[in-house]
Amino acid sequence: MREFSSPSVVDVSEETSINTLLATRVATAGGGVLIERKAHLGDTWIPITAREFQAQVTAVAKGLVAHGIAVGDRVAIMSRTRYEWTLLDFAIWAVGAVPVPVYETSSVEQIRWICSDAGVRLAIVETTAHGVLLDDARSTLPGVEAVLVIDEDAIETLRAAGSAITDGEITARSAGVRGSSLATIIYTSGTTGRPKGVELTHWNFVYLTRNGVGGLGEVCATPGSRTLLFMPLAHVFARFIEVLCVTSGAVMGHTPDTRNLLPDLAIFRPTFLLAVPRVFEKVYNSSEQKAGTGTKLTLFRWAAKVSIAYSKASETVGGAPFPLKVQHALAGVLVYRKLRAALGGTRYAVSGGAPLGERLGHFYRGIGLTVLEGYGLTESTSATAVNLPGLIKIGTVGPAFPGTRMRIDDDGEILIGGDHLFRGYHNNPEATAEALVDGWFRTGDLGSLDSDGYLRITGRKKEIIVTAGGKNVAPALLEDRLRGHPLVSQCVVVGDQKPFIAALVTLDAEMLPGWLRSHGLPAMDAATASRSPEVLEALDRAVERTNEAVSRAESIRKIRVLTTDFTEENGYLTPSLKVKRSLVLKDFMPEIEQIYTKY
Repeated sequence: MREFSSPSVVDVSEETSINTLLATRVATAGGGVLIERKAHLGDTWIPITAREFQAQVTAVAKGLVAHGIAVGDRVAIMSRTRYEWTLLDFAIWAVGAVPVPVYETSSVEQIRWICSDAGVRLAIVETTAHGVLLDDARSTLPGVEAVLVIDEDAIETLRAAGSAITDGEITARSAGVRGSSLATIIYTSGTTGRPKGVELTHWNFVYLTRNGVGGLGEVCATPGSRTLLFMPLAHVFARFIEVLCVTSGAVMGHTPDTRNLLPDLAIFRPTFLLAVPRVFEKVYNSSEQKAGTGTKLTLFRWAAKVSIAYSKASETVGGAPFPLKVQHALAGVLVYRKLRAALGGTRYAVSGGAPLGERLGHFYRGIGLTVLEGYGLTESTSATAVNLPGLIKIGTVGPAFPGTRMRIDDDGEILIGGDHLFRGYHNNPEATAEALVDGWFRTGDLGSLDSDGYLRITGRKKEIIVTAGGKNVAPALLEDRLRGHPLVSQCVVVGDQKPFIAALVTLDAEMLPGWLRSHGLPAMDAATASRSPEVLEALDRAVERTNEAVSRAESIRKIRVLTTDFTEENGYLTPSLKVKRSLVLKDFMPEIEQIYTKY
């Protein structure tokens, strides 16, 4: 058993709440910009000072009081990432109530479960369509007393309703919130079974964000620090960053539509970002696709190889040799500066949710974007390990976050400890007792710690495949490497109790047209492409490269290309873009069996 810890650098008492963090920001830098909000029309970003934001929070909080929201009441928020979500979060906290996030892609059944289990009294949704879903769900939810729609002036409705409530009442409510008070119930997206409600306290957020400022101050707390939120605020990662910005002095912005992400980045110009690996894969693959064919494509691929080689060489004694430095400088002028400009000049990015992969880690570091790969869970209020700007080990998720303890159990399971751990699963004491043991949270993830305490994730305990020959195989490494190919959208490795490892693969419909053009092939849909000899040949080569990371017994021997992708809409992806493995294995059992019928 191996254990490492990182000391806490928190300098506030355990009675501190998120409300205190906002009050401190207003007291110390009230006239400084806290948020920049994108205008409804055009590309203008409107600055909002900390003092102005607090005034807006108070006005909305009065409306919540007028609607009868009492201390401890649950208020659901169902929306894409936008300014109003952050405003509502802090207004609900200001009155001592508990925001309950709901993914805007949730079904009626999911909405009904979350609102019922959490005991939601008021629901605030983004669109009229969301309102219809809530109305359908409310047929069996007598506790939900009202539904307000952001696009139908919900914020103004709350402000008007609260006009008779005094500022003093909100101040008193806010001051009554303690560190031990419940801050939110976040329902895990659930790759299997019903989502569990994770109860996080105000102290969980305060502890983690204050440690974040202490440990990652260079990233988020230097003068001029700013970030653009585009990940769902229903996810704990984005909520953590939302509170971190208030704590660190950074400026935040919101954009709900990732299709417009690159133009928004170019105008907003964040200094740091948070994203999942799929975003970094898409940026890389899109850049390669935009290079087209011929000389430009050759130039991009050469520059990519130079970037990776330069990053790897930087880890060696003496660094990159002179010829490589010259190539890197030339590639910077011809290619890298354009890529950095497309990302808005971002200096740091924090990647979490899944492994980034060493190839992309080296590529981005080589072009001048430092990607800090980290690891965390809803139950740990997000980050529990992260690479540090001064010492990055690509392929790991870094050392323990400040204030965190990490242990590898005898069977390889990652255990974590610290004041950022959740207090339990809502209405589920059995699951809580199973997960929290002697102050340690059993993550269900497998990993190893090196001599410096850097954590490497190797898979999920429940996903380990045991072949008919008795070989234990963690599918995550193979899946993540194969997903790096521009043609691949999703990959599910199979082979439990089978003679060899295989994989189900889906094609990326966005990348397919450009890939076909660049290879001189006619346009075709994903179903046709799944039978194309050229496409299958390219995927076989990708599998060969993927297998270079594992032994022959662990390697993928066959793939089956499916004619449909895994998406949230068809139920095979969670809102946080994780594949529902058990459902895929169940629904595609005939395709899996066909892989092994003629081996």
